Amino acid sequence: MIRVGIAGATGYTGLELMRILAHHPQVRVVWATSESSTGMAMERYCPAWQGRCHLVFEKLEMETMATKVDVVFLGFPQGVSMDYVPVILPHARVIDLGADFRIKNRDVYEMTYGIEHRAPSLLPDAVYGIPEIYRDQVKSARIVANPGCFPTSIILPLYPLLKEGVIEREVIVDSKSGVTGAGKKATEATHFCEVDENFKAYKVGEHRHQPEIQEQLSLLAGETVGLVFTPHLLPLRRGILSTIYCTVGGKITESDLFALWNRYYHHEPWVRIHSSGSLPELKWVLGSNFCDMGMKKVDEKHLVVVSVIDNLTKGASGQAVQNMNVMFGIDERIGLPDSVLYP
Repeated sequence: MIRVGIAGATGYTGLELMRILAHHPQVRVVWATSESSTGMAMERYCPAWQGRCHLVFEKLEMETMATKVDVVFLGFPQGVSMDYVPVILPHARVIDLGADFRIKNRDVYEMTYGIEHRAPSLLPDAVYGIPEIYRDQVKSARIVANPGCFPTSIILPLYPLLKEGVIEREVIVDSKSGVTGAGKKATEATHFCEVDENFKAYKVGEHRHQPEIQEQLSLLAGETVGLVFTPHLLPLRRGILSTIYCTVGGKITESDLFALWNRYYHHEPWVRIHSSGSLPELKWVLGSNFCDMGMKKVDEKHLVVVSVIDNLTKGASGQAVQNMNVMFGIDERIGLPDSVLYP
């Protein structure tokens, strides 16, 4: 059994992680912490767990808790994980669902988040956790930087196209997310009355995921990739749909592009490619770990790509468990949800 600790278990990603791991046959959750609910039973905090889980949220004392587990999932906001990772590493491996180790360039991280990085020597050790791309590195990683939700929905479909040089190094991305993507902390912008029956763009040109996306796309392409990224807030609980606009080089056909995607992803259990003439929809992935993708070549030069994920599952906790499976040599399908919350 893999012994697991979860730090920050009462956020949306922490609760989603608990939901997934409850069905994992090779995992035992040894401890879970919550700063705001220390001493409270899981089934009292979240009545959906009545009769199913008797875990009690503990106060975080990482020096001793890390010695009791094989891997620690960190569900902290930016600026927190970097202080705990050095304490954990002598005893256990780390999967960080926060942002502290996603961006390799320290200066870019500090400019993006307005925080000094206090563990820069560990940045080279952190593996960016998209298993479909970095599986070999994830296997032996001490630190996995679990990607952001928007980046996952964008990087997966673009990776083969950029790697093979069939699109120009300038992309435009229009992404829409459910409200859980903003986290659990209440804000005016995510208040029910502000979100219900509304749809808006936000943080245009300055969203904190933009540098993460751009750095990864550039690393995969082997040269700088220009990115115009506009996120939108949907009046939904969960899900991300990204529409990506690309310029195709040469005389490559839509069939050639589908063949390229299939060459990269036909063996991947959590990537589903829609056939020509069909584009993915949110309702076919919600609650699952799938990333669905489709495309349409609208003329000789322009390609439109559409991808969908559940932001809490493949965009966060599901991908974290997928990374854990890879790290410990387990079939990465085990324990992960492949059924969809429909209708």
